[in-house]
Amino acid sequence: MKTINKYNPYDQMLAVLDSAAEKLGYNLNDYVALRYPERVLTVAVPVEMDDGSLNVFTGYRIQHSSSRGPCKGGIRFHPSVDLNEVKALAAWMTWKCAVVNIPYGGAKGGIEVDPSKLSPRELNRLTRRYTAAILPILGPERDIPAPDVNTDARVMGWIMDTYSMFKGFAVPGVVTGKPIEIGGSLGRKEATGRGVSIVTEAIAFRAGLPIQKAKIAVQGFGNVGGTTAKIFYEKGYTVAAVSDVDSGLYNEKGLNIAAIAKYAEANNTLKGYSEKGSVEISNEDLLKLDVDILVPAAMENQLTAENANGIKAKIIVEGANGPTTTEADAILNEKGVILVPDILANAGGVIVSYFEWVQNLQAIFWDEHEIYSMLKRIMIKAFDEVYALACEKDISLRISAYMVALDRVVKAKKIRGIFP
Repeated sequence: MKTINKYNPYDQMLAVLDSAAEKLGYNLNDYVALRYPERVLTVAVPVEMDDGSLNVFTGYRIQHSSSRGPCKGGIRFHPSVDLNEVKALAAWMTWKCAVVNIPYGGAKGGIEVDPSKLSPRELNRLTRRYTAAILPILGPERDIPAPDVNTDARVMGWIMDTYSMFKGFAVPGVVTGKPIEIGGSLGRKEATGRGVSIVTEAIAFRAGLPIQKAKIAVQGFGNVGGTTAKIFYEKGYTVAAVSDVDSGLYNEKGLNIAAIAKYAEANNTLKGYSEKGSVEISNEDLLKLDVDILVPAAMENQLTAENANGIKAKIIVEGANGPTTTEADAILNEKGVILVPDILANAGGVIVSYFEWVQNLQAIFWDEHEIYSMLKRIMIKAFDEVYALACEKDISLRISAYMVALDRVVKAKKIRGIFP
């Protein structure tokens, strides 16, 4: 039976949105349309399994806002996927694209499925059937998917091929995060984690914390958390703890992230790995460790009212989408914890997705150095804008980021007006 999360992520998003709108002096009429997604599509996804049986999965594609450009957002395959989660993720994409000032709106998609229980052929059929079901609202000028939880470049390749077969010609710009060989961008896979590392260094500097001497804990060892931890390790920083859904490791003197990454790639889990000086911990243990910097890069609602008082980190950088509930946010703010919100901290992925889309549309390609240079410039500019407003108004970085984002979307919506 599916677990029902008591924290409705869409309600969590609305609470922060309303607070930012109030700080901006908006009345409800100025932004009420942004409290609702523009389009909600729920689809049945029938798949013939390898044993000949037929399973029907539930899929979603939600477009929150197209006021600033085509809708943009990932597709996740996970048992917890539901309507409210996808609605929240789509809205967060709107704010994420706006806060870093790239010309996209927000969208998100997902299928309620455990992909680890599917064969590669079943996963292929599931992806293609889902793509066909949502195809009427996709397109390089309309809605551009990307990888998310449990989806990757291979899945994006299947989506691109399915869409192209219906169109009758290759359309690489319909998705981002696809393989390099069919129009993917250099640096896209590492982009979100690299963005998290850029913002972490920026906030540590502003907070007067020498990051070379800091202890860092990273929850989640997938693409985002794993990449972030590896970048920190390669720079010589002390990554004291990491975890995935199965297990976690802690060594106050620092873990060998290169060896852990190699093990995780070979075994698809951290479970069973050990090294001298390390101890096994749980995800909950990791969140409460006595570290300087905490990077929650797993799933939503990890920091809650139940555990927020036990958080010892001085700085939190949200690698995941929605890892902190509004109740936990208030507690952490009261404790003086500096928190860099998801819509800013993990925007590196959508920024390089934007680069990939531009490269596809123009049929030109940039090298990795150019990609990383442009990514860093955009991330730092956005961080500086949010940080300056937070200092000016004496507000949290989360409210500041939402204010920057909401102001841009509202202005675009007012300029365009309401049709008809």
